[in-house]
Amino acid sequence: MKALVYEGPRQMNVREVELPVPQDDEVLIRVAYSGICGSELSGYLGHNSLRRPPLIFGHEFAGVVEHVGPAAAAAFPQLGRGTRVTANPLVTCGHCAACVRGKQQLCASRKLLSASLPGSNAEFVAAPARCVYALPANVTLEQGTFVEPFACGVRAAELAEAKPGQSALVIGLGPIGLFALQALQAYGVSRIVAVDRNPQRLDMAAELGAIPLDPSATPDVLQEVLRLTGGTGADIAIDAVGASTTRTQCIESVAFGGRVIFTGLHEADSSLPVNHIVRREIACIGAFAYSTANFRTALDWIAEGRVRLDESWIVKAPLEEASHWYEALLGNPGKVAKVLLHP
Repeated sequence: MKALVYEGPRQMNVREVELPVPQDDEVLIRVAYSGICGSELSGYLGHNSLRRPPLIFGHEFAGVVEHVGPAAAAAFPQLGRGTRVTANPLVTCGHCAACVRGKQQLCASRKLLSASLPGSNAEFVAAPARCVYALPANVTLEQGTFVEPFACGVRAAELAEAKPGQSALVIGLGPIGLFALQALQAYGVSRIVAVDRNPQRLDMAAELGAIPLDPSATPDVLQEVLRLTGGTGADIAIDAVGASTTRTQCIESVAFGGRVIFTGLHEADSSLPVNHIVRREIACIGAFAYSTANFRTALDWIAEGRVRLDESWIVKAPLEEASHWYEALLGNPGKVAKVLLHP
């Protein structure tokens, strides 16, 4: 089959590789679309220790069932050949303490398609049947690729304990930031300040109903957030960047007793204002990926129309153009929220 293979820093090439052979409990999926994730951009640069060449990237995807293993067919009769599906790419053991508690993302033996396992930037990908979800009739294959990144936003909003009437700050308007913004809205948060230096991303946030804030034009983010929240600060702050500056801005911008969610992974280490955290009883929580329940919620909310990525914000490109789009996403691709690759 044809696959896009990561062969070293900034080296992506389309190659002929062996067709995946699904195990008894697996499903073979013909990929329709495979999104480019921010974590894969760092892998493309050679900055991600989890992604070592040669490797097929891709874990946000949707497609059509091609083959079902015997055990999978018996256990999941809804996944017949030709079924339109997406899949949770975080493969966990299902029986450890974390999995039993419903926190599958904390499974110590977890494996991710596009890191430990071959991903979806290919004509076919294999996944355990228990991780595969049939798409509702009103969900397109393009929308099916959004379930995985939106689940990350759902997890962040869940950890924030978002409630109607609260105010929020979201810093970083890449796909995860835009999805976290919409997850907060789904929980009833209506007043959201969205921060990014990219004017196109700020336009997207404004179209979604947020208050855009460009830190290059308004250097004092804290004072502007205080002004927009009546002097109290935001109830919730989500950092979808992962830099020392943005993490600190989130901490300084929340109200007494506020909650800060760190989901960005740009920098491994940061110096943070801990005394400020202590004196204001600010809860700082890391959000990694999503639980199985979060993934299901993401799919349900997409089916219910609670999530929007305007068609004009999406680029569809063949695998052969992937290197161009990886490079573009590292710079300024314009008003592009997500690039979907198709074999």
